[in-house]
Amino acid sequence: MRESTKQDLLKTGICIVAGTFLMALSTNLFFTPTHLVTGGFTGLAILIQAWTQGLLEGGVPVWLSNAVLNIPLLLFSIKIRGWNFIRRTLIASVLYSLWLFLIPEYGLVQNLFLNSTIGGAIMGIGLGYVFLGKATTGGTDTLAALLQHYLPHLRTATILPAMDGIVVFLSIWVFGIESSMFAVISVVISGIVSNRVISGARNAYVTYIISDRYEEISAEMMRELNRGVTKIQGIGMYTNAERPMLFCAISDRQVPLVKEIVARYDSSAFLIITEATEVRGEGFLRYTHEEV
Repeated sequence: MRESTKQDLLKTGICIVAGTFLMALSTNLFFTPTHLVTGGFTGLAILIQAWTQGLLEGGVPVWLSNAVLNIPLLLFSIKIRGWNFIRRTLIASVLYSLWLFLIPEYGLVQNLFLNSTIGGAIMGIGLGYVFLGKATTGGTDTLAALLQHYLPHLRTATILPAMDGIVVFLSIWVFGIESSMFAVISVVISGIVSNRVISGARNAYVTYIISDRYEEISAEMMRELNRGVTKIQGIGMYTNAERPMLFCAISDRQVPLVKEIVARYDSSAFLIITEATEVRGEGFLRYTHEEV
């Protein structure tokens, strides 16, 4: 095995172990003690724990329900999609249930707002790391992928929120509307944070500049920002005249400097600055061994 492959596998393993640990931490310290049902199999496991309080002292543990719900789903996934598709998810799912078992359920605070925001942020970081490890923890993510396999006209992005929404909706009858509303806040926060982790902690922006003084502006940007600038030849449809446009990817800290440079040379220039989901290449994220 090549050294680069070993490093990629090590990085993937660390991401999955750390990610599942953080996810379990947020579940057992912030969600379960305050009955925040954030969807997925974990949310369903919290509901099962509440429903079985009268049958078993403390109810069926969240880790056990999560594991039992995932077992048939993962076995079915291996049969349908193959081992390569599910192997990392299987590992992540086992680790997540193991962490849920090892980490004690303990409510640090009782304030629902603090639990939903802090728990959501920690869950988002954990999810982000698991996704960076090219895995999921099973649950509704895997179920949505399987349903999409049999219902190709439906998108996974449509199926997944619908299933999670059903779980959150069920929690209204168990824990009340207030808890469910805070759970929604947690879901939104975890989604934002996980996307930020996946795309990199450093924000990236893309700039488009149309100006007659594009040569001076591009030279100054390359000198002060140390970024490459690309000239794209365009045609203004109103005047039917050629109008060169500058294209450049920058970091969030460089946004004010770009505005200053453009204003310095041409206060009437047309400037667009938009956030980029991900930028790879020199000065930004590097390609991993599996992507090249």
